[in-house]
Amino acid sequence: MALKKLKPTTPGQRFKVASTFEEITTSKPEKSLVFGVKKSGGRNNQGKMTMRYIGGGHKKLYRLIDFRREKDNIPAVVKTIEYDPNRTARIALVSYADGEKRYIVSPHGLKVGQTIMSGIGVAPEIGNTLFLSEIPFGTIIHNIELNPGQGAKMARSAGSYAQLMSRDGKYAIVRMPSGETRMILQACKATVGMVSNIEHNLEVSGKAGRSRWLGRRPRTRGVVMNPVDHPMGGGEGRATGGQPRSRKGIPSRGYKTRIPKKHSSKYIIERRKK
Repeated sequence: MALKKLKPTTPGQRFKVASTFEEITTSKPEKSLVFGVKKSGGRNNQGKMTMRYIGGGHKKLYRLIDFRREKDNIPAVVKTIEYDPNRTARIALVSYADGEKRYIVSPHGLKVGQTIMSGIGVAPEIGNTLFLSEIPFGTIIHNIELNPGQGAKMARSAGSYAQLMSRDGKYAIVRMPSGETRMILQACKATVGMVSNIEHNLEVSGKAGRSRWLGRRPRTRGVVMNPVDHPMGGGEGRATGGQPRSRKGIPSRGYKTRIPKKHSSKYIIERRKK
């Protein structure tokens, strides 16, 4: 995966840094694994706006992604690496030995023609899905389950990964992308490697119109509103607005929003770095 900086032939191209898409092998998705998605535009069933700054955007087809990887010990061959408009990572179309086709989140370094597997006794190689009880210490992993059989919930976006540190009883100790260290049941699955499209965070859209293509409308800052509309509004001239906070009055810095008695807190060994 590589990036390209465009020549400033137009104002919109001047600062644009875009992906080369050189790893993409096809532009047409597998027809049996896609379906249409209806946009809400931020409106509820009465047509009233309940979420602001949402609307427009290009029409999308949703790709069904296999986050469970429950077809154990059946080899699958990677057919294509594709772009997915619904996520930052690339996806891979794999064809199993029994003829079934599925999409998976493509790990970094996965190639067309490569064979991947999941289940017990599988080698800890890129793209293979194993139980945490069988993955060697220090291995880079992604697509991590939090409950056995639930499907991957963590480390799924472009370039993200976690690391298996150790095991303790029936739990595995995993360092998450945020820096948090937590316990996860060893019966949960994870995929070896890091998620593809690792330079996604370096892309620059270059113009406001590209946000509109993604369905994002212009966002009004709180400091330019009136006091009746936002806690940071009002004042003479360009006032800073005081303590940064949300429209509902919740501070954006230094204010803990995590529920004190949250069930998963007992599995966290070390909190994420501030």
